[in-house]
Amino acid sequence: MYGNYLSLLLVLFISSLGCISQPSDLQKPKSAVKRLALKCYDRSFWWTGIIDNGHLMPLKSGYKAETENNNYNNQIQPLLLSNNGEVIWCDQPLAVQYTSDSLIVESRSGDIRYTKAGENLKQAYQFASKTYFPPSGKSPDKLLFCNPQYNTWIELMYDQNQKDILKYANAIISNGMPSGVLMIDDNWQEDYGRLNFHPGRFPTPKLMIDSLHAKGFKVMLWVCPFISPDCDVFRYLSKNNLLLKDSTGNSAIIRWWNGASGLLDFTNPDAVKWYKAQLNKLIDEYHVDGFKFDAGDFNFYKDVVSFKKATPSEHAELYAKIGLDYPLNEYRAMWKMGGQPIVNRLCDKNHNWEDLQKLVPNMISEGLMGYTFCCPDMIGGGEFKSFLNAATIDQDLIVRSAQCHALMPMMQFSVAPWRILDQPHLDAVLSAVKLREKFAQYILRVTKESASTGEPILRSMEYEFPHEGFEQLNDQFMIGDSLLVAPVLEKNCTLRKIKLPKGKWETQEGKNCNGPKNLEIPVGINTIPYFVKVK
Repeated sequence: MYGNYLSLLLVLFISSLGCISQPSDLQKPKSAVKRLALKCYDRSFWWTGIIDNGHLMPLKSGYKAETENNNYNNQIQPLLLSNNGEVIWCDQPLAVQYTSDSLIVESRSGDIRYTKAGENLKQAYQFASKTYFPPSGKSPDKLLFCNPQYNTWIELMYDQNQKDILKYANAIISNGMPSGVLMIDDNWQEDYGRLNFHPGRFPTPKLMIDSLHAKGFKVMLWVCPFISPDCDVFRYLSKNNLLLKDSTGNSAIIRWWNGASGLLDFTNPDAVKWYKAQLNKLIDEYHVDGFKFDAGDFNFYKDVVSFKKATPSEHAELYAKIGLDYPLNEYRAMWKMGGQPIVNRLCDKNHNWEDLQKLVPNMISEGLMGYTFCCPDMIGGGEFKSFLNAATIDQDLIVRSAQCHALMPMMQFSVAPWRILDQPHLDAVLSAVKLREKFAQYILRVTKESASTGEPILRSMEYEFPHEGFEQLNDQFMIGDSLLVAPVLEKNCTLRKIKLPKGKWETQEGKNCNGPKNLEIPVGINTIPYFVKVK
């Protein structure tokens, strides 16, 4: 099929290490180069490891990206896959350009390897997973998958406090939603680096967490690697060389979204030891269950001096490895670490239909890059500025976002639906939660399989049904090999177009339907189109 379906010619290799010729053996990595150019003909489609660009994939003419010091606010994997079984990998960041007829990949510091690993996207992924990021056999805490998650950010923003957190948790249950993982977001702490509950806002934090546990919640805290420069913790860490330095030898002050701070140097094992001690103290003293690890973006690590030499991406990877000690974890910024029991969340989305439509392709990209334990940001969007004016909230958008999340690997609420929705829209959200409960055991089974095999939980149609014309379909997806989901992603949609693959399928009404077939089904506010493959 390779010769008939795609003619691929290696046209340009200029490297200090030599050149590559056209591959002849499957699953045999070719010689390493610094620059690779492939001539791409019709029916050649590529996906690359810049997760926040997932909606731009498969790649199209005019695409350019450079990841040397930029993780695009989300995860990065130095990997490209094609629908014809090709794999491109590099241990270092890549620059990617896609023209009208060529794919050009370059690396300033790493060796690029090209492999013809099979005949389709699944075979390419399976080779990459096995070779470059094999599965660990472990997965994050199962509560993250079987029940919705709840994050306090949109409701409380920087006013995280004990009273309102308990109020939020009580409202979850009183409005008919199940308990799950509850994430207390930024500003619960005394200061950045002082990981104690703020005594004014949290008079009895252990009592609060015990109360949340009694209601069935597990509790995660937002944390970051920044240290406020005007506190005693900064002075201690600076004195002991646990912070990154500037060119003058002083502790570097890094600008980030919450100000200017010092930054822990995780190339120093003592800094890792100190940070874990702070986290473990929260677990031991307050019975905290896990952590949302924020920051870690490449650009924070530019132009700094560290205990051991490291690139910005390598600093991000060191931060990510800390999460391996905590089964309840979440990251937004990431380098490599595919196949590991790390939760990777999409970066903050705005409260608009355009960003809702990015969820499916960006989640597909996470799965294809080995970040299979993935979360699609917060329902309705995680960008808090979108919710400052209640008049701009779109109730239909909240519902369709909840429905899109409902059958993804994870479902995370933040804005309280009972506060902003009328009864019909709230009922639609509650129906989406009930649907997740129906498929919870199936999602958990696929999650367990993913931890063992490395295969994505959420899969593109092209991955599961190669060469059936699904290469550019970005608005429906598979969970495992049996559940097809086609969420409504457009405002005022009354008819949902669905492309059904070959095989026998059961509709949500329990009727059988044979594919391949193009369908149009009517959709109301409560409709979440899905099909189950009959085996």
